[in-house]
Amino acid sequence: MWLAAPVAALLSSVALAAAAAAPPGLLVLPEFEGLARQATESVNISLDTALLGLAASFLDSSQPEDAATKELIGGLKGIYVRSYTFDEDFAYPTAQVERVRAQLTAPGWQRLVEVNNAKERTHVDIYVCADHGMAQGLAIISSEPREFTIVNIVGSIDLAKLHRLEGKFGIPKLPGPDKGDGKDDTGK
Repeated sequence: MWLAAPVAALLSSVALAAAAAAPPGLLVLPEFEGLARQATESVNISLDTALLGLAASFLDSSQPEDAATKELIGGLKGIYVRSYTFDEDFAYPTAQVERVRAQLTAPGWQRLVEVNNAKERTHVDIYVCADHGMAQGLAIISSEPREFTIVNIVGSIDLAKLHRLEGKFGIPKLPGPDKGDGKDDTGK
């Protein structure tokens, strides 16, 4: 029994050191065990630095869009996406989604956008993590009655060019402003 306290203290300090070593902007995402089997559609993407480099190697630098995407992901340390769609309202663990949202109250995170629609019961938050005046992380959490999506982009981010990642690496296309043609950027 006398060994239990020192072992617990050691494990606690190792966990704290690991958390401190994590890059700024990295969220701890729940595993959401079993949700893929319950969902009608699911996306689970975890691209760390090595996998992003591998993905970038498939982009054609002679194509302007691919070259711009390759440049943008060069400063990234990870892209993590969790998205689930269900046949029933709130079939997902809303408490786990709220625990992810709670991480965004930590120092360094700033809310850029918050959209709530009480009638449709939707909630979208977009946060940026700034470290030494630079964007080092981005988080998007979107929850609807039958769907939720969490996107966490970690690393040096040029927010003006971030839209180039929409539709790539599992990052959803976000609706944009109306251009006067009655359609948003998604063509709807």
